[in-house]
Amino acid sequence: MLQTVEESLSETSTTPKQHTVAGPVHVSGKGLLLGEHANVLIKPAPANHGIVFERIDQDPPVLIPALIENVTKRARRTTLRKGEVSIETVEHCLSALAGLRIDNALIQIDGPELPCGDGSAAPFVDPILEVGVEAQDSPRQIYRITEPLIVEESGAMLAAFPTQEDGIQIVFDLDYGQQIDRIERQTQAFALNNGNYRHEICRARTYSLKEEAQALWDRGMCRHLTPRDVLVIGDDGPIDNTYRFDNEPVRHKIVDLLGDLYLVGCEVYGRFVAHRSGHDLNQRMSQKIVEQMQVTRRRQAVGTGQQLDVRSIQRILPHRYPMLLVDRVVEVEGDRRAIGIKNVTMNEPFFQGHYPGTPIMPGVLIVEAMAQLGGLLMSQKLEHTGKIAVLLSLDRVKLRRPVVPGDQLVLEAESVQAKPRTGTVRCKAFVADKLTAEAQIRFMMVDAEQD
Repeated sequence: MLQTVEESLSETSTTPKQHTVAGPVHVSGKGLLLGEHANVLIKPAPANHGIVFERIDQDPPVLIPALIENVTKRARRTTLRKGEVSIETVEHCLSALAGLRIDNALIQIDGPELPCGDGSAAPFVDPILEVGVEAQDSPRQIYRITEPLIVEESGAMLAAFPTQEDGIQIVFDLDYGQQIDRIERQTQAFALNNGNYRHEICRARTYSLKEEAQALWDRGMCRHLTPRDVLVIGDDGPIDNTYRFDNEPVRHKIVDLLGDLYLVGCEVYGRFVAHRSGHDLNQRMSQKIVEQMQVTRRRQAVGTGQQLDVRSIQRILPHRYPMLLVDRVVEVEGDRRAIGIKNVTMNEPFFQGHYPGTPIMPGVLIVEAMAQLGGLLMSQKLEHTGKIAVLLSLDRVKLRRPVVPGDQLVLEAESVQAKPRTGTVRCKAFVADKLTAEAQIRFMMVDAEQD
């Protein structure tokens, strides 16, 4: 169903719908820093696909989901990376998608950096508006901040607070003090749900001081640009240019913040207060939000009752007491993710001989419990029907804190790769929201009737 952007942004239903672009969107031009020409094609994607970039100039093409876990550290920009392949300066494109509330898109690019245009998000917003957005049948994934979060460094700060209102609200204070007296203190408030992103935010351009631009030029970067193309601020203001807004720098900070926060993987409802925040703090906040989301989801799963009790688990896993270490499965999300419970009591047989004076659950059994949940998750895949998961290898195993009698071990398994004969899962174990252990586990799938 085609929908105007205004309808999308003003959607107040308790179950807002996901959106994608209504057709292919073309953007081309040179990147901001590297100066290499690139062609971008933003394509419609199905519900629950998310925002995914694809480097089509690689053989084979490389897919990189726009998630904080795929961010690699770069100065003054946001870069996604998978293996040796990276995509530079994705924040303005992501800001456009966040500002227009587009949930699903495949973004194909034939170069290492997204086009810069005029340094704002408008080069992506305008062609998307020409094509339009399309509502999809599935409800949007939205996360609401549940507890305050804060990140700080070197006088900069970014905080997130719960709010009863829908949507994201931002108050950004840009005050460099005496360090940069050419940019006076500027403050801008923004709320995504009132539709002002198009007119008041997206056209604000990235900026640099004259000496910063010169330093980049001396390093061989940005040599395709002049102060007429982007915003370079000298002693008397913009060089060979004019501000689009009196407080254009702080508005561009909001452009960047929206793009970086979209790396959470969905829209976030909350009130954000920022003081001189840049990409590094924005990305750290996104990571904190993802961690809070995971804690909230585990708590909700544990509190909603059981999806699989021990008898159901025994129908799937061949393990039996005392080696069945998963008491309950509280959530199974297809063949992608599962959450299970292991209640650790003083009656566990291993406590009789494992540090009986100071009982500690053996680390190998914590790993075994994670592996059992991972094997159960693998069995949910259709081509694994009638097969059981046999441990093949362990990687990145870390035991972070002891597990003692009385603890409730919350196990989490997430599918990394599933093939007809093998599967890989990423597992974690928590006690009271504290990470206890983690591992990446590889299985071989064998016929259940085999010994």
